[in-house]
Amino acid sequence: MSYHDRRQEFRPATGEAPFGLDEVFFSRTDSRGIIQAYNHVFQRVANYEAEDLLGKPHKIIRHPDMPRGVFYLFWDALKSGQTIGAYVKNKAADGLYYWVFAVVVPCEDGFLSARIKPSSPLFDTIIAEYTTLLEAEQHEGLCPEDSAVQLLGRLQDLGFEDYVSFATHALAEELNARDSGLGAAADPKIKEFRNMLKNARDLVQETEALVQEFDAMRTIPHNMRVIASRIEPAGGPVTVLSQNYGAMSRDMSEWFADHVLGEESNFSAIKDTVNNGLFIECMARILTECDVQLQKEPSDIQGINMQEELKALGKLVTGQRDLARRGLTEVKLETDRILTACKVMHRHFLGLSLTRVLCKIESARMSTEGQALTAIITQLGVFQGRISSQLNRIIALATAIQKVKL
Repeated sequence: MSYHDRRQEFRPATGEAPFGLDEVFFSRTDSRGIIQAYNHVFQRVANYEAEDLLGKPHKIIRHPDMPRGVFYLFWDALKSGQTIGAYVKNKAADGLYYWVFAVVVPCEDGFLSARIKPSSPLFDTIIAEYTTLLEAEQHEGLCPEDSAVQLLGRLQDLGFEDYVSFATHALAEELNARDSGLGAAADPKIKEFRNMLKNARDLVQETEALVQEFDAMRTIPHNMRVIASRIEPAGGPVTVLSQNYGAMSRDMSEWFADHVLGEESNFSAIKDTVNNGLFIECMARILTECDVQLQKEPSDIQGINMQEELKALGKLVTGQRDLARRGLTEVKLETDRILTACKVMHRHFLGLSLTRVLCKIESARMSTEGQALTAIITQLGVFQGRISSQLNRIIALATAIQKVKL
């Protein structure tokens, strides 16, 4: 019985092509999308003979159910040198279909794509989204670019900031679902990266709350200066305190807004780098499993040197993991900056606390104005306590992010 016969033996007449949850298949193309190499699993699932794959455009397996907007995003990322991942429905030579989650990485003179079988709950959501998007393309005449814009809008509705965030989340979900389906333990590195990503999101929430506290506190130093002006020269210490608090709240608020919350901020660098690191780690795992798959397969495919493909895969895995490690180093540098800033702010607060106590003593010696000043100073103390607590939470989150090791 020939290899082709064995492939045919277990295939249904209609519906989905057999593709195991434990399987990984790959293909490599040149920069134009012409197939240069692939493995036995790809050939079996796609049901093509070797001469019908090698040297042919990869789009021969494209299924008409796929929205063109997905491929627009795909190629837009690849042309800019980025890695990318997506749910893709493909068509086999005999008309059967098969779904994959594909990760594609630029490699020498082209692209390498590795694919696993999707099985997470998110997969069902995306099937429905693709169906809606395809209908819009067909009935509203959406061009690929407009279709891509509509897809991005829907992903934002689902809670993802951009396509990269979605692809990273989806890839991690698929690997976790795959591990569960195969009875394997959850991947600890994925869990670690996801915890770090959660801490990064919590970090920005705490920082936003901190900036709001600073903004709310800005009116208090002004009120203190008004009262101090009425009781000069006794109000001198109060004036100094109000000036110090006003300058400090402004400087601290602006520093966090610019360096932690802005688009070019520390937080953005942390969030994006952690997200990228998670994607790379997941992709490296799939490439590693693809390497194992190749070593288990029986022989070379005519026209393909599998030993060379194995070497190329190994090089890609090493390169991608090096990128993840360098990214983690950048994250630690950014969190160091935030930790240093928080510690400096704590020291400022200690000095201001002493001044605040002295002003409270002075206000006790005054009559009506003293009571008003005491109330304001007490209110300032409440704000200071809340800000100190938030600084402590920010320090704890930044420290937790730093502890992750690859």
